[in-house]
Amino acid sequence: MVCEMLLQVELARRWKLSPRTLERFRYEKKGPPYVKIGGRVVYRVSDIEAFERSGLVLPMTYEASK
Repeated sequence: MVCEMLLQVELARRWKLSPRTLERFRYEKKGPPYVKIGGRVVYRVSDIEAFERSGLVLPMTYEASK
């Protein structure tokens, strides 16, 4: 099983954040799950996408139109 991973700088670029902000998120126990491999922090794309979906806010008009 191959799992696609992003480095901290790649996720920071995706979210248009500073890599330092991701470091703070980890310190504060916020943000998506991560994996440490040999001192390097990586994020699984599947975890990032799940985290993004969990933050999805639907406007009331969208809910009412279902």
